[in-house]
Amino acid sequence: MTYSEQLDKAIERLHDEGRYRTFIDIERRNGNFPHAVWTKPDGSENDITVWCGNDYLGMGQHPVVLAAMHEAIDATGAGSGGTRNISGTTVYHKRLEAELADLHGKESALVFTSAYIANDATLSTLPKLFPGLIIYSDERNHASMIEGVRRNGGAKRIFRHNDLAHLRELLEADDSDAPKLIAFESIYSMDGDFGPIEEICDLADEFGALTYIDEVHAVGMYGARGAGVAERDRLMHRLDIINGTLAKAYGVMGGYIAASAKMCDAIRSYAPGFIFTTSIPPAIAAGAAASVAFLKRAPELREKHQQQAKALKLRLKGLGLPIIDHGSHIVPVIVGNPVHTKLLSDMLLEEHGIYVQPINFPTVPRGTERLRFTPSPVHGPREMDALVTAMDGLWAHCALNRAEAAG
Repeated sequence: MTYSEQLDKAIERLHDEGRYRTFIDIERRNGNFPHAVWTKPDGSENDITVWCGNDYLGMGQHPVVLAAMHEAIDATGAGSGGTRNISGTTVYHKRLEAELADLHGKESALVFTSAYIANDATLSTLPKLFPGLIIYSDERNHASMIEGVRRNGGAKRIFRHNDLAHLRELLEADDSDAPKLIAFESIYSMDGDFGPIEEICDLADEFGALTYIDEVHAVGMYGARGAGVAERDRLMHRLDIINGTLAKAYGVMGGYIAASAKMCDAIRSYAPGFIFTTSIPPAIAAGAAASVAFLKRAPELREKHQQQAKALKLRLKGLGLPIIDHGSHIVPVIVGNPVHTKLLSDMLLEEHGIYVQPINFPTVPRGTERLRFTPSPVHGPREMDALVTAMDGLWAHCALNRAEAAG
C-alpha cells in the first residue's frame, strides 16, 4: 500500500464513523456578533448566527479591546520580533502579566502563545523542577493537560472524574515523601460540570501536594472580578498554579499561568515551550490586558451571561430535549450518534442559518455525541427564539429521543 493510499484509508475511516470534521468559512463582522457571514463551497454567502463560539462575552469586538490593539499596532508594528529571551518582551507583555497576577492574587504570571501550550509546557516541565514528582490527573482533563502529563517523563496517576475517594486511594498508595501535584479543571467544557476545588485542596494539604487548576472556561466569567470559579468560591489562595486563557471570555489570544514568583521564574527558565517560542504580538498583549482590566469591573456582563445560559437551558428542557445541566454556562444537547449529530449540525446551518459544530469522539466518549451551545450576552431574544424553534422542529423531524439527560 502506498503512502497516499494509507492517507485515503485513514480519512475514509473518519467518514465511515461519522467523525470527519469539516471547516466552514466564517467571517465575523465587527459590531454584529454573534452574526457572521458563511461563504458556501459554491461561493455564495449566507448570514448566520454563531452558537458555538468561545468568545463567551463578545469581548473580541469590544471597543476598549480594539482601541488598545490599534494603539499598540500603530506604536510597535505587527509582530513581537522574537522569543521573550531575545527581543519579544515588551511593555505590553509585562503589563499583561501584571494584570493577570493581580487578577488571581498571585505574585506573578507568565504568558504563553495559547492555554494549550501553557498547560503542556508547564506540566511537562514540573518534574525537572521536582525530581520524582507524581502527578495525579483527572481522567477528563483537557488534551493539553493529558499531553503535558504524558510526556513529562515522571510518574502519573489518573483518577476517575471528580472521584475524591479514588484520588485519596491513589495518594495513600504512594510514598508519603514523594513530591506530588494534583491537576484538574474548574469547569469541564464538554459536560459543563464543576471540579470539587475545595475538597481537592483539602486532600492536597493532607498529602503535601501542589495544586494545578485549569480555569480556561471560567476566567472572565466567574468571580467578583472574573478570576474564575476559584475566586467565586474564595479558594484562589489555596491553589499553587492557575492556568487560564485569553482566547475565550477575553476575546483575544494566548494563555498563561499565575503562581508564585519563584514558580513562574522556574517555568520561564526551564520550559522549552516557553523558551523557544516567539511571543504573542504586542497588539494582542495590549488587547488582552485591556480586556482583563475591563472585565474586572464588569460584573453585570457576567450576570447577563449566566441569565442567558439559564434561559436557554430552561427552554430546551421545556421541549424535553436531553440536555446536561450542571449549573454552568455550557449547554450540551446529547444526540448520542455521530452521524445524527453531524446531520443536525448541517441542517441547522443550511436550513436555519444557525452554526453549531458537532462534538464527536474522541472529544467526548462514543454514545455521548452532542451539540454544544454557548449562549452569550450578545445573543438576543430573536436569536434564541430562532434556535429553540429550529431545535424543536429538527428533533421532531429526525424522530430523536426527548427523554432528558442526566444532570
